[in-house]
Formats: sequence, C-alpha cells, structure tokens
Amino acid sequence: MVETDPICPLCLRPIPPGVRQSLHHLIPKLKGGKGGPTILVHHICHQEIHATLSEAELARAFNTPEALRAHPHLAAFFDWVSKRPPDFHARGRSSLRKQRSRRRKR
Repeated sequence: MVETDPICPLCLRPIPPGVRQSLHHLIPKLKGGKGGPTILVHHICHQEIHATLSEAELARAFNTPEALRAHPHLAAFFDWVSKRPPDFHARGRSSLRKQRSRRRKR
C-alpha cells in the first residue's frame, strides 16, 4: 500500500514529510477553540491566515477551510502559493493589522 502525503486544505498542495507545517485551530484557542477541530496546513498558509485576520474574525466568520479560501485576500494568496513547490517557504509578512496601525501613527 502506498501512502500519500496529506493535502493542505487551503492551497491544495501536498504536505510531504519534512516540509514546514502547522496545525491550525479552526476556532482560535483564545476564543474557545481549545480541543476543537484543527487542520494540517503548510506553515506559510498558516502565517498568512494570522497575518490577515484577527482571532475574533477567525472565530466569528472564518472558521472553516471553505470560508478561509473564500476570503478575497487569502484566496489570492492560496492561488499564488498553489503554483509553488510543496516545500516552498518565504519569510512571513507583517500582519495587515500591524501595517494599518503603523500607517495611522504617521
């Protein structure tokens, strides 16, 4: 029997052994998701989720893989990263919330 690598439910690329990966809590632990459902994702996909959405937004409206893939910014990111090799990883960017905060202070 041949085992296949798990598939990231966000970018739909395989997650081979040794590739940076994370468990994403669909409902953030701080919002009552401790012990709740998780999904295995590429680390870069996980970073982008948390750079884009707040814990409250994740708990309230983006608590399924389908909802995450439907978010306009995340959809564009997942489409972009889906064209990269499964072991692709880039330095994460600053969260959108932090970027907005910096702009307001100027």
